[in-house]
Amino acid sequence: MAAGAAVAQIMRVMIIRWMMMSLALLSGAALSAETVAKPDAVAVHRAAGLAEKLRCLVCQNQSIAESSAELAVDLRREIGEQIKAGRSDEEILDFMVARYGDFVLYRPPLKSHTALLWFGPALLAMAALAAFARALRNRRRRLRETPLTSAEQAEAETLLAQSADTRL
Repeated sequence: MAAGAAVAQIMRVMIIRWMMMSLALLSGAALSAETVAKPDAVAVHRAAGLAEKLRCLVCQNQSIAESSAELAVDLRREIGEQIKAGRSDEEILDFMVARYGDFVLYRPPLKSHTALLWFGPALLAMAALAAFARALRNRRRRLRETPLTSAEQAEAETLLAQSADTRL
């Protein structure tokens, strides 16, 4: 299973790189022949890495590298412009967090207002486990055999005798 996950991760990275290169080439093709510059491989790699670290705010379960939402395209373009402006990866991430909040990060820092993002799934799992255990305990209590009262015993014997008489 780990090998499959590793292969899937490698394929994802290759697809992202191909998409980023295609995006760079297509945007370069739109420019005139005089202003076309070769895409900087390091800048493309940096942009792809940064795009993997940022969550698409529209899709929310994809990075902006994987998403085709209009906002994700704009954020990828913004990353490219920031890289061209000479900003570091940390400065670009800080800019995105300042603009969109910690939720834009795929791995937001542990702070008081992001604690639910970090611990929410574990809390939900524990609550589900507690509810399941409680349901089992209640079921066992209902299924426990309790002795019949003398009135119930007499009624059961009467019913059994009646059913035996009807069979004959």
